[in-house]
Amino acid sequence: MTHPLYLEIEDLEIDSDQRILGLDLGSKTIGIALSDTLQHVATPLETLKRKKFTADAKHLLALVDKFNIAAFVIGMPLNMDGTEGSRIQSTNAFVRNMARKTDVPFISWDERMSTVAVERVLLDADATRKARARVIDKMAAGYILQGALDRLSVLRAQRH
Repeated sequence: MTHPLYLEIEDLEIDSDQRILGLDLGSKTIGIALSDTLQHVATPLETLKRKKFTADAKHLLALVDKFNIAAFVIGMPLNMDGTEGSRIQSTNAFVRNMARKTDVPFISWDERMSTVAVERVLLDADATRKARARVIDKMAAGYILQGALDRLSVLRAQRH
């Protein structure tokens, strides 16, 4: 999805010691995942209970500093037919507000099947409903981020 708010993954310049933060933005929580410094593996990090934007931004910016973050990959809530879903506006507003606070770029990533895929994995693992609710957002962020990392690996291979 080309949008002036977002950097295309093909245009991402990243140092070898930097990481990428994956975000699954919900109305009540933000699932957060972190890449390794080689940008190959996404690991679910935490689920942030949303408060006010200022508090959420402060928490994310602290992670940027702590983990040397080069970019955010944020899940885009598209409809199954690829059209923009109703939550796109709130995601874009969140990114616009974050862009006022940081130069770290955002990369949008199709999240259509992320929650379904993670739910399936958790059901296969016999996770209880309570356990699934506790981890689903950060695991969805990991799924979103892993998709972007896999694409980044393909792009790097094509350059060499």
